[in-house]
Amino acid sequence: MAVARKMLAGVVLAAGMTVFGVAAQSLPALQEFYFDDDVAAVAPVVVPADSGDVVEQLMKQRERGRKALEATVQLASVAYAQNRPELGRELYADAEKTAAAGTAQGRMVRWNHGWDLYRQGDAEAALAQWHSAQAGMRGNPSWVPPTFALALWKLGRKDDAVKWYAAAVRTEPQAWSSSNGFAQQLPAWTDAERASLAEVQKAWAAQPPAWP
Repeated sequence: MAVARKMLAGVVLAAGMTVFGVAAQSLPALQEFYFDDDVAAVAPVVVPADSGDVVEQLMKQRERGRKALEATVQLASVAYAQNRPELGRELYADAEKTAAAGTAQGRMVRWNHGWDLYRQGDAEAALAQWHSAQAGMRGNPSWVPPTFALALWKLGRKDDAVKWYAAAVRTEPQAWSSSNGFAQQLPAWTDAERASLAEVQKAWAAQPPAWP
């Protein structure tokens, strides 16, 4: 395991840090409803996270396994979780080279990268990745309104966050009109992320924006 971790740590970025950003005007136009499921909005688990040799197994899968792309994404998440963001970006960059944004695999890569970036404290870069994932799918994925709202709220764009949250409420009012069901609706989110979205919900409830 020590050898594999040294190999993992030895991957070096050749081109420096990538800069992400989403200007306010570049976000997609708000739609009234977001009913579509997105099979790509899932974190791959090639190797159970609690495996003692998770890094070694993921490296083997990445090199010669049938789920090399999924292994690369999971390995990138491990790197971010170990506070190795440069390595995480390198692994995601490798994944993005082999998975175009318009494919389900490409959306999976970008959706997951968004979450890892957000959890590193970079909401702007996260929003850019989520925007790319959303743009690669025809239709209106149900994950978009609450996820965009979360990032926008973190960025201080509170009016925009409330507008996106309102789209979630229009789509499923019983689920989103209150924050009481967030644990059930958002099981993969952290407590802090659900608490942040609850602030958006509270702001929406105080002054629901009109549609359109």
